[in-house]
Amino acid sequence: MLEILEKTLLTGIGAMALTQKKAEELIDDLKKRMNLTEDEGKNLLEKLRDAAKENQEKLEEMAQGEVKKACDRIGVVNMEEFKKLQHKVEQLEKQLKAQSK
Repeated sequence: MLEILEKTLLTGIGAMALTQKKAEELIDDLKKRMNLTEDEGKNLLEKLRDAAKENQEKLEEMAQGEVKKACDRIGVVNMEEFKKLQHKVEQLEKQLKAQSK
């Protein structure tokens, strides 16, 4: 039964990250309703934290990918490309100075 409850909660969380306080309140409530032991509650809380962290990391990766795609579509260069271009400009400026002397 604990496994079903655990899977249901983890599924329900989805991409939402729980704050420490809210997660603890949820666990306290579940401990009372489901007669969970302290260890079972702590284990469930740890699994909820891990799931929330994993979902947050996945969401951040997806967001970064979408931002990169959008920047590529509109022609915005990233920092690495900008630094390469900046270096090329500096080299060309040096060449022009050397030629004008």
